[in-house]
Amino acid sequence: MSAYPAPATARIDLHTHSTASDGTLTPAQLVRAAVDAGLDVLAITDHDTTAGWEPAVRALPPGLTLVRGAELSCRWYGVEPSVPLHLLAYLFDPAEPELAAELTRVRAAREIRGERTVELLRADGVDVSWPEILAGAAGGTVGRPHIAQALIRAGLVATTTEAFGPAWLGERYRLPKEDIDVFRAVRLVRAAGGVPVFAHPRASRRGRIVPDRLIVELADAGLAGLEADHEDHSAAEREHVRALAAELGLLVTGSSDFHGTHKTVRLGAFTTGAEAYGRIVAAATGVTPVASS
Repeated sequence: MSAYPAPATARIDLHTHSTASDGTLTPAQLVRAAVDAGLDVLAITDHDTTAGWEPAVRALPPGLTLVRGAELSCRWYGVEPSVPLHLLAYLFDPAEPELAAELTRVRAAREIRGERTVELLRADGVDVSWPEILAGAAGGTVGRPHIAQALIRAGLVATTTEAFGPAWLGERYRLPKEDIDVFRAVRLVRAAGGVPVFAHPRASRRGRIVPDRLIVELADAGLAGLEADHEDHSAAEREHVRALAAELGLLVTGSSDFHGTHKTVRLGAFTTGAEAYGRIVAAATGVTPVASS
């Protein structure tokens, strides 16, 4: 299959994670799993890093097209308190200096937050080890899911969902981190030749319903699309996102947000239409999709 245009029947998943951030499959395992799941196009969108791009390309199986991207940790400072958000960035130039510097800064902030979280846990007698958590991240972007895995190994919680509850990482041991202003993130992605798409904007299950007025302002600033079909959106929320996208002329994506064993959702559980994928590829000037022969 060629990278673009994709056949109307293509199965396209544009939001997945590997061990380059907080997924449980290596980039090589991820692309092989995508083929096993019957996907034709896969985006690798690790948190604030492009470290998984090269190993994913090297391991790309026949019949799969890889979209290189990232999920950026952002924040909306237009309200008090400020709101954490996620922005999917596709096909940007990873060497663009300003965006690369911001991603480096955010990754460093994640590591500082992780170490401080472990210090709080240990001060309360919770036997978790920062060196062990770093080793578990295997050089990838350190996030709260890595600490959650340490809590599971210690027998203190049974699941990642429980670890993210209010008694643990969801509230009691939750620390703020430095993010990218969401308007700046959109501008940086565009300047790097990439295509910015807002991730799960109506995820009420996460307590993060983004008001329509923010989406309108972001569309004016260069936002290209909205992720509608996602496990954290109800049917009504998906329809709301679609209607808003149509009103603003934004493209609509669907994605699994696959993390491996951190979540129960499967690769390809939600997919993006070929037309929306084509719009992303046509708008990108940073890098191109990589198609295996």
